[in-house]
Amino acid sequence: MDQTVDEGHRAQPLREVIRDAVRARIFEGQYAPGFRLVERDLAAEFTVSRLPVREALRMLQQEGLVTEPATRGSVVASLDEDQVEDLFSVRNALEVLACSLAAQRATPADIDRLRDLVRRAKDAMARGSLPETHALNSEFHDEVTRIANNPFLRSALEPLQGRMHWLFRHVQNLPELIDDHQLLLEAIATGDPKRAADQSTEHIEKYREQYPETV
Repeated sequence: MDQTVDEGHRAQPLREVIRDAVRARIFEGQYAPGFRLVERDLAAEFTVSRLPVREALRMLQQEGLVTEPATRGSVVASLDEDQVEDLFSVRNALEVLACSLAAQRATPADIDRLRDLVRRAKDAMARGSLPETHALNSEFHDEVTRIANNPFLRSALEPLQGRMHWLFRHVQNLPELIDDHQLLLEAIATGDPKRAADQSTEHIEKYREQYPETV
């Protein structure tokens, strides 16, 4: 049976607590590409055995955030220019479909949820809380996928979520990104799948051109 954390994360397996903490540090830039993740050190920090740390790192490998070069143990992964291009191509195919389906299937409560995420992102940006702004912008995309309500699409996107969230974090012009999410929200709210798909394509292609060759 999995060990669980008693305080603050009730019933959450230790491996997931550690995974979430390490993932957050990667997204926030605390662990840069190439940073070595030492099982012994993480186990000491979290006051656990090395087993849940090893399991957490394996989960992050499945998300594409961690890799295991032959001689270095676990390190934070990087993406080269070709990998970024490939990821954007997959993102274009899957997220455009998600937005199209969301336009067809969104309920008024779903639209309210998207509006709330955009509003909270604007508030976080105004307060200068960049990590919170990035997190809310990532959550916006996750919510669109949920609204699309297609299990096959969701299962195709899940292994890519870690890398996609990481890419989202490299957007420099956050006010413009939030404005784009507002436009995407409005397109989904019309119920017109083509309009939502076109807006999603425009959104993705704009940011494809803004990423550095290696992240």
